[in-house]
Amino acid sequence: MIRFLKSLVLLPIAAVVILLAVANRAPVRLSFDPFNADAPVFSVDLPLYAILFGAVALGIIVGGIFTWLGQGKTRARARHHRREAVRYEREATRLRAYAPESETPGPYTVPNTGRTALPAPR
Repeated sequence: MIRFLKSLVLLPIAAVVILLAVANRAPVRLSFDPFNADAPVFSVDLPLYAILFGAVALGIIVGGIFTWLGQGKTRARARHHRREAVRYEREATRLRAYAPESETPGPYTVPNTGRTALPAPR
């Protein structure tokens, strides 16, 4: 179902992208020299669709980097909690190994009554 929905959304987007690329094949001068418009030192002639796709790709990369940097505290907290969980797991395992036989899991007998507090596990 998810695959169908993805294709339902992505196929029209792919068609629009292909139409954009076919319709904008003419070369456009991309200049990186703002001071000399007549003979720019840093310029390149590219199809318009390549410039648009490059700008979108650059935006995705820059957005991903800033998102990753913004989530640094969350990842640090997750690492801390993961290490803490491992430490508690090891401690529980170590304590189970040294537990006396009377501490084995089973129904707890209420003192001075002889009754069990919880039903016996099945």
